[in-house]
Amino acid sequence: MTDPRGFLELRRRVAPYRPVGARRSDWGYVGEPAEPSLVREQARRCMDCGVPFCHTGCPLGNLIPDWNDLVERDRWAPAGERLHATNNFPEFTGALCPAPCEEACVVALGDEAVTIKQVELAIAERAWDDGGVLPRPPARETGRRVAIVGSGPAGLAAAQQLRRAGHAVVVLERDEAPGGLLRFGIPDFKLDKALVDRRVAQIVVEGVEIRTGENVANVATLRASFDAVVLATGAQRHRDLALAGRDLAGIELAMPYLVARNRGERSAPGARVAIIGGGDTSADCLGTAIREGAAAVVEIAHGPTPPTHRQPQRTWPEWPSLLRTYAAHLEGGEREHALEPLAFLGDADGHVKAIHARRLSFPGYDGVGPRPLAARGEEVEIACERVLIAVGFMGVEQDAVYDGVTLTARSTVAVDADRATSLPGVFAAGDCVRGADLVVTAIAEGRSVAAAVSAFLAAVPADA
Repeated sequence: MTDPRGFLELRRRVAPYRPVGARRSDWGYVGEPAEPSLVREQARRCMDCGVPFCHTGCPLGNLIPDWNDLVERDRWAPAGERLHATNNFPEFTGALCPAPCEEACVVALGDEAVTIKQVELAIAERAWDDGGVLPRPPARETGRRVAIVGSGPAGLAAAQQLRRAGHAVVVLERDEAPGGLLRFGIPDFKLDKALVDRRVAQIVVEGVEIRTGENVANVATLRASFDAVVLATGAQRHRDLALAGRDLAGIELAMPYLVARNRGERSAPGARVAIIGGGDTSADCLGTAIREGAAAVVEIAHGPTPPTHRQPQRTWPEWPSLLRTYAAHLEGGEREHALEPLAFLGDADGHVKAIHARRLSFPGYDGVGPRPLAARGEEVEIACERVLIAVGFMGVEQDAVYDGVTLTARSTVAVDADRATSLPGVFAAGDCVRGADLVVTAIAEGRSVAAAVSAFLAAVPADA
């Protein structure tokens, strides 16, 4: 730490989003690049605390004080090396991660957190611009073959780590292009797909084979052709709402809607859109509907309105659930909390026209601890011509690929401490194990399962 008073003298500043009018009219990334001077200034706020909770707040264990210090001293190249030492794809996390590291930042106990996410993204982009991100093929080959089912962040991270360990790696992806939800679930305005393409290109140059349009029928059969298999299939079995009127036209699940938009399909403008859900996916739907020219958009969440600021007496990891505001929320639309949908109402043609809902209240709830029982209030109708249901996921899809693999009560793949499933030589990582989670967690899972597979292969004779 070159400036021991930086966190006392400097206030938190982040680069602005692009102007609302400009970004509503296109699908380009919402952010403006942070100027190097701003990034270096903000890195000075890192206090290099004796116990850096940001390390454990980050699922990847990123060496945050190290690269903050290097950036502050204008040493971008070694900062990029330290960042890539723990994170295969820092531009993905820099763009998408909700930054639990910042929630864990010690500076946040009495002030606003260090802009860790902004510094991370700036380092990652600088590394690409300066030619610091190069393919790293293995120094030697092990002669072992590993198949990875799925090419989302967990699958790609596992593939890269396993290839760098010297194994022959084949990634099997059922869609027409690799990337998983990075490519097909997340809108362009949150993640430019060129970033996915360049990482995939790096992995391919390193020697990973990626086969698209490959729908694995059965993992046990696949295992017979490889020394090990990694399941990184995600958790895309959608949670639905069993409400009266659910079969009306104009009501659909959020993720298929987003996937269709990422494939180029567009809706006719002018509809009033209601989005049921209060998380990342619903915010993605909000921004997408605005760009499609929706006449009005309302986001409806069932739970209480979270507080907007951390309570000073609550320290990490016991902070309250905070109200997250995404770029899309600044672009238009309304946001409703404590509203319970009861039924969907239709017109004479069988098309949705409104949501019948009931207002809730949570007396005395401050966002900390278990949510209390809700008090029911007035019933209301919310007019709409389209409803997007974004209420989460229920584990893996019920597919034959999992035949012989034990699933948990949550419909996720059961693994032991070594990431191994019930089938010998078959491992699993990412959302298919944890349920729907963060991109940073998926990358961490991919790195962990790669280490477990390498240890397994080292212990098992090649002809076993």
